[in-house]
Amino acid sequence: MIVAILIGRKGSRGFPGKNTYKVLGRPLCEYPLMAAKKSKYIDKIYVATDCDKIKKISKKYNVEFIDRPKKLNTSKALGDHVFEYSYQQVKKRNKKKIELIVLLFANAPTINFKLINKAVEALKRDKYFDSAVTTSVYNMWSPLRARKISLDGSLKPFVKFEYFGNPKTLNCDRDSQGNVYFADMSLSVVRPKCLENLKSGLLPQKWMGKKIMPIKSWGGCDIDYKWQVPGVEYWLISNGFKKK
Repeated sequence: MIVAILIGRKGSRGFPGKNTYKVLGRPLCEYPLMAAKKSKYIDKIYVATDCDKIKKISKKYNVEFIDRPKKLNTSKALGDHVFEYSYQQVKKRNKKKIELIVLLFANAPTINFKLINKAVEALKRDKYFDSAVTTSVYNMWSPLRARKISLDGSLKPFVKFEYFGNPKTLNCDRDSQGNVYFADMSLSVVRPKCLENLKSGLLPQKWMGKKIMPIKSWGGCDIDYKWQVPGVEYWLISNGFKKK
């Protein structure tokens, strides 16, 4: 049995109402639901939310709802723990053995059924990996370029340049370190052991386990700020979505 779990709550500081904000005429949370519904592998879709708007949008996709406890509906609640809790609730409701869990975010619309199917097939084929997640190349955000503000107010390297090799040979070219892959949060397909042994997972997204297979995508992201919307709209149009 393969299940999908979509998480999203009401309330957002950086981008109020982001999960139901409309792009191309559809709420953001509808895109992962569309992808899950169209996937040939997903048997059931669960939505873990405290948001009535998300529930209303989700109903037409024949989902089951998971009510999140108050402590998991705050800005301090980690995705790790929401997925962990939701998985335990799904287990209680099903007698069939769960093979894989497709994890989705309500604010991550850069997803389609093809990516889900590709990730599921990859894990079915290769038992070595704990999970398969969508990744996008963002060389402009290489750790080499990262900075933090020091006590004197000036910008300092976030990590020591020596971590990247000989500082004398480093340069400003964004591609000089090779491709920089980011788990873009559009999709994580995981084995049950990842959520049953969350503490042993690799930081920062422990739900992915330790052996993480990249599923190559581009431009993927979970939206936290309104300035990201045009990029997401471009991704959706490029992947065949039309304005509703």
